[in-house]
Amino acid sequence: MSLANKLTFSRIILAPVFFIVYLLPGFFPSLFAGAAWTVPVLWLIFIVSQVTDLLDGIVARKNNEVSDFGKLFDPFADTLMQITCFLCFVIDRIFPALLFLLVIYREFSILFIRNLMLKKGIALGARLGGKIKTVTYIIAGGAALLAVSIQRLAIFEFLFPYFKTGAIIIFIISVIFSIASFIDYLSIYRKAG
Repeated sequence: MSLANKLTFSRIILAPVFFIVYLLPGFFPSLFAGAAWTVPVLWLIFIVSQVTDLLDGIVARKNNEVSDFGKLFDPFADTLMQITCFLCFVIDRIFPALLFLLVIYREFSILFIRNLMLKKGIALGARLGGKIKTVTYIIAGGAALLAVSIQRLAIFEFLFPYFKTGAIIIFIISVIFSIASFIDYLSIYRKAG
C-alpha cells in the first residue's frame, strides 16, 4: 500500500473512532462524567481526517502514486468519514434527518455510478463538483461540531441555537452542492454510453 493510500486508510480508521468518542458519554454516563473531554478529542479527529484528505492527493501526485484504486479509495474514505460525522449530528438533533437521508441517497447513487463506470473500464475519480461538495461538507461538519462543542463545554450556551441554525443553513447549502455534483456525475456516465 502506497503512502497516499495509507493516509486515505487512516480516515477509514478515524471514522468509527469519531463515532464512538462522540456517543460514549450518552451510552455510559456513569463511566464518563460529562462530555467536555470529548470536545478536544473530536476536534483532533476531525482536523486530522481533513489534513490526511488534503495530504493523500499531494503525496500521490508528488510520488507518482496516482492509481485507479486511489481514485476510488479516496472518495470512499471521505464519504465514510463525512457520513459518520453527519450521523452523529443527526443523532444529537443538530442536523435534520431528511437532509442526511438525501446525502445518503446521493452517496450510494455515486457509488453505483462508479461501479457501472468501472465495468466500462473507467475509474471515475472525484470531479470538481464533488470536491466543492466535499469542502461544503467539511464546513458544515465543522459548524455542527462547533455548536456541539459549545453545548458540551457549557460555555456561552445562549449562543448554541444560533450556531445550530448556522450549521443547518450550511448543511442545506452542502446538500444542494451534493445534488448538483450528482447530476454532473450522472451526465459523465451518460456521455460514456
